[in-house]
Amino acid sequence: MEVGEKADASRFGEKASGKETGCIQERRRQKVANKKESRGSAQNRAWQNSCSWFQDKKEVTEIGVKLQIAWIGKTKEVAIRALTDEYLKRISRYAGAESHEMNTEQALLELAADTTGRTAPVLVLLDARGRQFTSEEFANLLRDQQDRGTQNLFFAVGPADGFSDKARGAADLVLSFGKMTLAHELARVVLLEQIYRAFTILKGHPYHTGH
Repeated sequence: MEVGEKADASRFGEKASGKETGCIQERRRQKVANKKESRGSAQNRAWQNSCSWFQDKKEVTEIGVKLQIAWIGKTKEVAIRALTDEYLKRISRYAGAESHEMNTEQALLELAADTTGRTAPVLVLLDARGRQFTSEEFANLLRDQQDRGTQNLFFAVGPADGFSDKARGAADLVLSFGKMTLAHELARVVLLEQIYRAFTILKGHPYHTGH
């Protein structure tokens, strides 16, 4: 009987040993699975980061139009210069922008005509006799130029007495901010502010809704 009991105990020990081996194997399999899952999670995070980078890159590429903003006459007021610089800096967050201070209307037209690129430059003149837009419509104008792949978009503010018939005829669009008369230098600041506002509208920035 004692031998039998020992034998039974031996068989129990064998079963216990077998169970222990199975547990060890199971734990090993679980560790391997966890490592694979961890690597998969890391790969997923890397992929997400890559997608996020690509989306950010896409947004930057999407706004590929370069703005050329020109006006006739030298800036006399320090405050106007400060506001001009401020809005140009803000606009540069969304698109490349260059400013040009021209002496004459003819020089301005030649600058626009001589600008080279993969697409023909688009010239928009600011003149009281032009077409009026809401801020949202103006934002759609910028979006349309982006969609068309326009490389250089010119905005020009003329002299105090406005642009000539020749200049308006050469323009792709003549734009007006309304029938009320604005000081020549102030009109430039209003134009820059509206360009900046248009980009914030396109990007869903709260600037437009908060002002």
